Amino acid sequence: MTARALVVSIVLFCSSGVVAEQVVVRHTEGLVHGFLVLRNTGGVALADGELLQDARGDRVTSRLVFHFKDGSLLDETSVFSQRGHFQLLTDHLVQKGPSFPQPLEMSIDRASGRVTIRYTEEDGEEKVADERMDLPIDLANGIILTLLKNVRNPPPASVSMVAPTPKPRLVKLALSVAGQDRFTTGRTARKATHYVVKVEIGGVAGFIAPLLGKQPPDTHVWVMGGEAPAFVKAEGPMFLDGPIWRIELTSPVWK
Repeated sequence: MTARALVVSIVLFCSSGVVAEQVVVRHTEGLVHGFLVLRNTGGVALADGELLQDARGDRVTSRLVFHFKDGSLLDETSVFSQRGHFQLLTDHLVQKGPSFPQPLEMSIDRASGRVTIRYTEEDGEEKVADERMDLPIDLANGIILTLLKNVRNPPPASVSMVAPTPKPRLVKLALSVAGQDRFTTGRTARKATHYVVKVEIGGVAGFIAPLLGKQPPDTHVWVMGGEAPAFVKAEGPMFLDGPIWRIELTSPVWK
């Protein structure tokens, strides 16, 4: 294991110990095909994206994919149930290409607790980590946007996530509300709830993370409420030590 991977393992080792709390289904998910754009903080478009979702009974398959201008790919498919509470069943994440310093593929099966990560070391050597983990019922990999469309304020104190790093580690995502932010569509003024998602690193690892500069930046998500809540925007890193990227809705452009 490289020194960098060792530090990552130490930093992400501990979770906060908060009791798992599932999000109640207030709005059932259905058929969705949305168009997205990924930008950097300067507003430059980096990738074209799509959200594809289908529901069969109480089982939902959701896929988020971004094709980067430099040929990179971010592709995540999550399967979850929505019978009373949202519950992740499986998740498959692929990150590869020049935009991702360490190519990585992660598969999660929550029922069996199996987490498999395929990654490439800095020297080009490919490795596989295959572990059995005690995965909680509030696991949120790939479905955090869905959960935030359904939470009441205040939201649950936290949800769980398997960090996509060479050594799979379970961490907590602390949820909080920063307020209501205004935006417009055309000439119509609207409001969106501004959520803050913070990776919680407990124990000794949490103490040393800021000292090592390894505390991940917060992720910010904006959701418009009402009878049909809608995702509006998100800003945050998509991998460890990654830059802040912004996900926004976009519309077709006709020639």
